[in-house]
Amino acid sequence: MFDLSLEMLRVVEEAAMASARTMGMGDPKASDQAAVESMRCCLDTIAIDGTIVIGEGERDEAPMLYIGEKVGAKNLSAPMPVDIAVDPLEGTNLCSTGGAGSITVLAASEPHGLLHAPDCYMEKIVVGPAAKGAVDLDAPVKQNLKAIARRLQRGVDDLVVVVLDRSRHQQLIRDIREAGARIRLISDGDLSAGIAAAVAGTGVHAVMGSGGAPEGVLTAAALRCLNGEILGRLVVKDDAQKERMQAMGIQDVNRTYNTTDLAPGRHLVFAACGVTDGNLLQGVRFTGDGTHTQSVVMISHPARVRFIDTTHLENKPDVKVRFR
Repeated sequence: MFDLSLEMLRVVEEAAMASARTMGMGDPKASDQAAVESMRCCLDTIAIDGTIVIGEGERDEAPMLYIGEKVGAKNLSAPMPVDIAVDPLEGTNLCSTGGAGSITVLAASEPHGLLHAPDCYMEKIVVGPAAKGAVDLDAPVKQNLKAIARRLQRGVDDLVVVVLDRSRHQQLIRDIREAGARIRLISDGDLSAGIAAAVAGTGVHAVMGSGGAPEGVLTAAALRCLNGEILGRLVVKDDAQKERMQAMGIQDVNRTYNTTDLAPGRHLVFAACGVTDGNLLQGVRFTGDGTHTQSVVMISHPARVRFIDTTHLENKPDVKVRFR
């Protein structure tokens, strides 16, 4: 799996450059389509027997990168079996409007190394390494914030908590503010926020609230490499959704998942590339000499985290390489 890390990096870079061409055009569907098509095409150049376990939806809902789709270079004698989870463009609306924090994301593991999460909401708490083991999904918000502050050796009023700006979070927002912490409301992108919570120097100390379950699995794959923690519980909307979850093999729909439950693989690869500028990664930049991308690629065993600046040179005779 270690040998695949740079190949997976190439996949997210290509998707980021494709979607960045649509940045600010006001067409989220076009932005997403550009990322999906680029990612799908690039995956078929890698020597793997890949299976999409988290993607764009069911086969009848998505033309490509659908759950269960096979990817990888064809006509190989012994390709490596790999489970793949993708979010071709997290923050589709951010990209289409030129907002901050849009990224392309991919996680991979050996077979059965990533939870096959249904497309539903998930209650989440994400913290960094220092607060690992200090929070509880069933504990009051104030208690969790005090526990995080204690581990970080600071006051609750020094904490910054990221919350998706949704009407369902009104009570959560009130509880956080009453506890004394500050809030950074975001319109999209709780996956990148979860990664930021586990990286020192981003100014994010926790992520709270409900977001997509697939994004929770992708976040868990990154946190396995960053030594952070996510706790999650699926949100059951109705009996039909409960039956669908059970058909996918999830018998206890009220179970609280930890990081290892969501991403149990021993050999995990996580890669992300910035599309628009964010707290964690710079966005794609087009210049006369080439295209500049900034990415992060992580592996769980042996533990490695690489932040990579890449210049994709234009095929011109007078092209220049610049040190930045």
